[in-house]
Amino acid sequence: MTKEQFVERIDAVQGQLYRISLAILCNDADVQDAMQETVLKAWEKRHTLRNEAFFSTWITRIAINTCRQMIRKNRRIVLMDQLPECPVPSRDVTLKMLVECLPEKLRLPFVLQYSEGMDTAQTAESLHLTQSAVRSRIHRAKLILRKELAENEEASMAAR
Repeated sequence: MTKEQFVERIDAVQGQLYRISLAILCNDADVQDAMQETVLKAWEKRHTLRNEAFFSTWITRIAINTCRQMIRKNRRIVLMDQLPECPVPSRDVTLKMLVECLPEKLRLPFVLQYSEGMDTAQTAESLHLTQSAVRSRIHRAKLILRKELAENEEASMAAR
């Protein structure tokens, strides 16, 4: 793969990588760092890509691993002034906020399928899961989201 081809493919998946990284890291500054690290790793390891047709899945896997590695590194260092204050629950909950509150193992397959448009096979390959595990996790994520949305709707109706 030439440098020009690599840059074209990165440009094509840049938005997808951003959204996937944001789903894992939930912090724009960390996402930018993760994306740079992902592109660097992909460039250095481009010779390991066996089939260029799977570039998107391959680089998605690199991005996921990079984000998880950043989380592991950052988990060790927590400064007291960086601890979040207890959030005040809002009655106006959006779907985006609810998706962000899902556990990562449910959130990531959900985002890959519904935000990125990957099918079950691509999602399973990106996450190194079976297709049935992906379907199961997406189903559980939907159940949680439906429950939270219903509770939010009931609270909104009661507040009126």
